[in-house]
Amino acid sequence: MQISPPKQLANYIKHYIFLENPEDMIKNLRLFADGNTGLIISADMNMRDRQDSNLPLSFFYGQPTQYKDLSTKGKFSLLAVVFQPYFFNLLFDVAAKDIKNEIVSASDILKDQLLPFQEKLDNKEDPQSIIAALNTYFMKLISTKNNPDSWLMKVQQYMLQNKGALSLKELEHFTGYSERHIERKFEENIGISPKKYSTIIRLHHFLSLMKNSTDQNSIASLSYEAGYSDQSHLIREFKNTIGLTPGQYLKTENKLAVNFIEIPFT
Repeated sequence: MQISPPKQLANYIKHYIFLENPEDMIKNLRLFADGNTGLIISADMNMRDRQDSNLPLSFFYGQPTQYKDLSTKGKFSLLAVVFQPYFFNLLFDVAAKDIKNEIVSASDILKDQLLPFQEKLDNKEDPQSIIAALNTYFMKLISTKNNPDSWLMKVQQYMLQNKGALSLKELEHFTGYSERHIERKFEENIGISPKKYSTIIRLHHFLSLMKNSTDQNSIASLSYEAGYSDQSHLIREFKNTIGLTPGQYLKTENKLAVNFIEIPFT
């Protein structure tokens, strides 16, 4: 279930995702970059990382530049709050580059503020009502903060509108700033370079084309449509970001979200 935030929060939150696993078994999951950061809230999730370390019940994840393999054991329900990429720097005064690829316990930043939402999940309350309560919580949180940098928002929207098919020179012309200034802004606020952000946008544009295509054998033509110079370029970026080929991704049966998938045991 994917739910959009109210208009007042759209500059901070991209959407909410509610996921529930009713099966009492081990699942291997993979999270990969979509250009955003986020918050996972759960009360009953037994999730471990690739090093077999337990993850907190609720945690923030920074801007991913590489996929993360996770495993869960047993039934669980969770709410993912997918933030706009500049959320951390704006609300918590945390440089995005400092938490790139990191998982941070929510309690380290918010203390016990998320406990009411974890309890609601544990009590199996209606996800819509939990999200409504989260909307109220986040609106109160941002009421004491400044608005997002309009310059950064305009650049982000410009890149999204152009499906990531922009050079740094084009960004310089659009913003009137130097390449170094743009890169510094991105590193501080989004956590990655504008080139890397463009790469992620273009890859997800390809994913949307592939999802909506009636001809699943047209990888080559879709890659050109998405702005790749050739199919091998697409496959290389696809494997670097997702760890799978486009064909393997298509065959993945359980896509919890576009960038959160179940992968088979190896």
